[in-house]
Amino acid sequence: MALRMLIVEDNFISRSVLSRILEKYGSFDVATNGEEAVQAVQLSYEAGVPYDLVFLDIMMPVMDGQRALERIRDFEKNRGMNASEGCKIVMATALDDPQNVIAAFRNQCEGYITKPYNANSIIGEMRKLGIVN
Repeated sequence: MALRMLIVEDNFISRSVLSRILEKYGSFDVATNGEEAVQAVQLSYEAGVPYDLVFLDIMMPVMDGQRALERIRDFEKNRGMNASEGCKIVMATALDDPQNVIAAFRNQCEGYITKPYNANSIIGEMRKLGIVN
């Protein structure tokens, strides 16, 4: 099954690395800040083709990933969904500090990875979520 994914990353190099890792698993859209991410997720639900997986960077301009995660989960809740029914969201950051990790899981993300991106950590996280074998 081909996955529908959203990459939310403001850094071109990080976005490119993640794109190359994910391209064999399906199609993906790209957003460069949290506001675009929220809009993309909302549009995907409204079009009837929600994302299976969202990789969401924490530190971004306009709206950070923590706020975007909150807004996405609020949108899903307003549609009558709980987090387990929504898209899987993996938070990504260069910061491996406990406050960010706790906040991300409190806001109902399913996974958390630290940069730099590498295939082993990305695919490992996808396996943990049961998205790929």
